[in-house]
Amino acid sequence: RDDGVERPGGAAPGPGGTLGIRGALGPRGARARAGPPFARGPPAGPAPGVRIARVLTRLNLGGPARQVLASDPELIARGHAVLVFAGAPEPGEGDLSDALRARGVEVRAVPGLRRGMGPASLLAARRARRFLEGALREFAPDVVHTHASNAGLVGRAAAARACPSAARVHTFHGHVLEGYFPAPVSALLRRTERRAARRSTDRLVAVSEATRADLVRLGVAASEGDVALSPPGLDLDALLRLDLDRDGRGPFRRAHGIPPGAPLVGVLGRLAPVKRPRLALDVFARVAASEPGAHIAFAGDGAEAAGLRRDLAGLPAGVRDRVHVVGAPEDVVPFHAALDVLLATSSSEGMPVAMIEAAAAGRPVVSTAVGGVPELVRAGVTGLLAAETEGLAAALASLVEDADARRAMGERARERARAQHTAEALTDRLEAIYASVVEARSSLAARPLATRGPGQHTA
Repeated sequence: RDDGVERPGGAAPGPGGTLGIRGALGPRGARARAGPPFARGPPAGPAPGVRIARVLTRLNLGGPARQVLASDPELIARGHAVLVFAGAPEPGEGDLSDALRARGVEVRAVPGLRRGMGPASLLAARRARRFLEGALREFAPDVVHTHASNAGLVGRAAAARACPSAARVHTFHGHVLEGYFPAPVSALLRRTERRAARRSTDRLVAVSEATRADLVRLGVAASEGDVALSPPGLDLDALLRLDLDRDGRGPFRRAHGIPPGAPLVGVLGRLAPVKRPRLALDVFARVAASEPGAHIAFAGDGAEAAGLRRDLAGLPAGVRDRVHVVGAPEDVVPFHAALDVLLATSSSEGMPVAMIEAAAAGRPVVSTAVGGVPELVRAGVTGLLAAETEGLAAALASLVEDADARRAMGERARERARAQHTAEALTDRLEAIYASVVEARSSLAARPLATRGPGQHTA
């Protein structure tokens, strides 16, 4: 083993995630650059808590960062110490760092931690790893919890060197192990994830049953029992308080010239190829031809924004005037309050937080049945699932035309969100995972060396 540490209870899997994985891990025993000092005082609360270092590639407006915004203030309130490390978001993605700080969570920017693959990203990953090694030594966490592929690689590699006695947890919020890249690249990514699972991870976490099954099918995990399940949780209070009886009036509609009674379809999230926003526009254009009062709003930014605007320019004026591209919102509550239906056309998903928010706001969803979406959207109960353009258009048209069906589905969706996807529910799940891996580490450390299995030892 590269880091010389055996994971207790068997190696629960966890990913790496870039082409330069082996180089980013660095030479064995590489010296770390010193990081900033951190207070070592006990966390607040009646009993000592767990010291948690969380590492994310970026704190943009996406699902992983939104979940951190929900869980980490609650973890601190329960007596744990949390320090968040993150790289810089890309232009137009938004940044939740200040929102986290405003809620009492310390955030440290990690130089070099970013998305991407290739030589430049490899050099940046090495710089990020060295920074994290110094910072983790100072913070001395009990658990290092990483999220997404690049942060997973860099964070666990740094933890193996800086704090080898800390448990390492990695969450898959979806994956890019097939279908994103050419076959040789995907194969390398899968080998990297398997290696990281065996050597550098105490517990792998998936946000959906579908993601967990994929990890087993692709050989990252030996069995589903090796992967903990933790569906997303969010701060839903403001959305759950929205009045289902309001008739669509509100600041978002006024700001964009959308009539109060007009059916409004929403698309929320990164305008990225995997989200297929241009397909969403095509779906809406088909519905708009027979529903002259319907509008659609795209809330997000990203690589597909330019293509979306080009497609929009080619639509008839009567449809084009009812399409609103509004950028990434700082606050999603006014957006969800204004909607009647959320539309999602992704080719791959983990467990989309935009759908959880829509459910909490009492809005049904029309979506492709990919990843964990069918676990979140019960077809015909809390929304509709369909395939590709014609099926999505038919499903969307049926809800645009039927306010009673929208209301009934939205009410059922809200109750599910209230029961399963709050910040408190997510924090409960995380506390259970952290307690399990810390206890397993402690149990292994307490065992006499002679009773451990071959190669089992702790730092």
